[in-house]
Amino acid sequence: MANARQNNMTPAEAHELLQMHSGRHSDTNHPKWEFGFLGSLRPYSGLRVENFHEVMACLKVLANELGSGALCDRELIAAIWGICHLGRAWGVEPGGMLRSNKLIPSEQLDRLSSWITQISYAAFCLLDGCGTDVAFEHYDEWEA
Repeated sequence: MANARQNNMTPAEAHELLQMHSGRHSDTNHPKWEFGFLGSLRPYSGLRVENFHEVMACLKVLANELGSGALCDRELIAAIWGICHLGRAWGVEPGGMLRSNKLIPSEQLDRLSSWITQISYAAFCLLDGCGTDVAFEHYDEWEA
């Protein structure tokens, strides 16, 4: 699979990578199943910044598809929604398994919350037709 940080992946590869990061991909033997964005949260094995960057790179590759105004693939939306909703429920919410079991240090909790906010903001902006400049403004500032 293409290196997501270089943004040279195809839309099909971005779809597949989001499925892996969300735990929705059928290849349960793939390392992303265990160490992807959601996989690394259950069971908790620590945050991996490359997962965040890969998810954002996928959104950039899929920006035209998400912002086209056409109906989007249900599996794609489920993957993005799953990353945001389950990531927040498992890792950020006080009653979630990571916080309630004291598995995530506070600095990682803040980082996870920021990542989820940036992912959901970018996805919302793209779906709402705001364009990539608005969708990735916070991410591009954060990366600098």
